[in-house]
Amino acid sequence: MQTNVKKLTVAGVLVAVGVACSTFSIPVGASRCFPIQHMVNVIAGVLLGPLYACTMAFCTSLLRVLLGTGSLLAFPGSMIGALCCGLCYKASQKLPLAYLGEIIGTGVLGGMACYPIATLVMGKEAALFTYVPAFLLSTAVGATISILAIGALQKTRVLGQMKLALGRK
Repeated sequence: MQTNVKKLTVAGVLVAVGVACSTFSIPVGASRCFPIQHMVNVIAGVLLGPLYACTMAFCTSLLRVLLGTGSLLAFPGSMIGALCCGLCYKASQKLPLAYLGEIIGTGVLGGMACYPIATLVMGKEAALFTYVPAFLLSTAVGATISILAIGALQKTRVLGQMKLALGRK
């Protein structure tokens, strides 16, 4: 597998943005909503593809946990959302499906994937759908921010240039 330095650089910048903005969170129920993570997930899914997006989400979550600005619940939500976003965009080349992939991947699948982590690893009592509402709220806000950011990149034609430079369609 050939390493693409440009993709690694963009992924690193997105990780840095995610970690630097990790102080901006909204407490909802038993979790913290972190919409910036979802924004960078969508940007990574569109610009870098599913594998890079998922890896970038893992790195961001790991750094946030190590710095104390995130919890273990950040891993399944962000990684599943980034993967679904990247897969949806790769399959369709349509931005609305990328946004939807992030929302369903994080909000529903990621929220449900938090159940075993919360109960078995963190020792919290939770039901299967405990984290779904909070994750849906967080990812909806993050996806909305990414719609605005990607829309601005499209209007200035920067998005197309970035995708071309990264070898994406």
